[in-house]
Amino acid sequence: MTAVAAPGLQVSGVDVDLERRPVVREVSCTVAQGGWLALIGPNGAGKSTLLRALAGLLPHRGSVVVDGTDVGRLRARERARLIGYVPQAPLLPPDMTVQDYVLLGRTPHLGYLANPGERDRAATRRTLDALDLGRLAERRLSQLSGGERQRAALARALAQEPRLLLLDEPTSALDLGHQQHVLDLVDGLRRTERLTVVTTLHDLTTAAQYADRLVLLHRGRVEAGGTPAEVVTQDVIARVYDARVTVTSDPDGRPVVTPLRGGPPASGR
Repeated sequence: MTAVAAPGLQVSGVDVDLERRPVVREVSCTVAQGGWLALIGPNGAGKSTLLRALAGLLPHRGSVVVDGTDVGRLRARERARLIGYVPQAPLLPPDMTVQDYVLLGRTPHLGYLANPGERDRAATRRTLDALDLGRLAERRLSQLSGGERQRAALARALAQEPRLLLLDEPTSALDLGHQQHVLDLVDGLRRTERLTVVTTLHDLTTAAQYADRLVLLHRGRVEAGGTPAEVVTQDVIARVYDARVTVTSDPDGRPVVTPLRGGPPASGR
């Protein structure tokens, strides 16, 4: 009997070269359907590059399988039905309204030359309301703040109704309240809709709060992988980030990272 690939995300031996320079090497990881994986690591570790490869936007070696489907064999429209991707700095058409921009997320579900129907418009309205953008629906994208623009980009990806959501630093332009709102929304969707989530996050405590599993990248390779408590340790952070920190646990046993002031660098440099 032929084995059937489990739902979720399976990444096997992914390599990515940019301008003939190796950036990601031999990355493998698995995320169960409805799971949340956070990619962490220092600047230049390859996190964003890996995320773009998972989205099918960069040539790569190795395999990326989503819900049993090899992403490398999909056409762009088929891939967009399966994967939603939000970059760190999305390019938004300045004269388009928020509502029309989010409605573009429904494009992969439309037939050739077909116009959006009521189902598409209803999905757009639900997404706008969920991200506190309903009151801004008729506003032009050029009139939004940085945080509002980031939420609009996330709304467009969610309007696609993907099975895998890839978010590159989704809270970098948001204030604390909207950071929590967006991350709680994503957390709720992956639990209720079985949406599989992969994010890059700089804040280690935030990553540990929301993700089931972490992959720590260093110089393009997997330095550590596992539960937040297994990956975010004082020794690992000192070695990889060259940083002075303490790592404690919250009431749920998830790590909390606190930077320490003063003294020589952890590595002695």
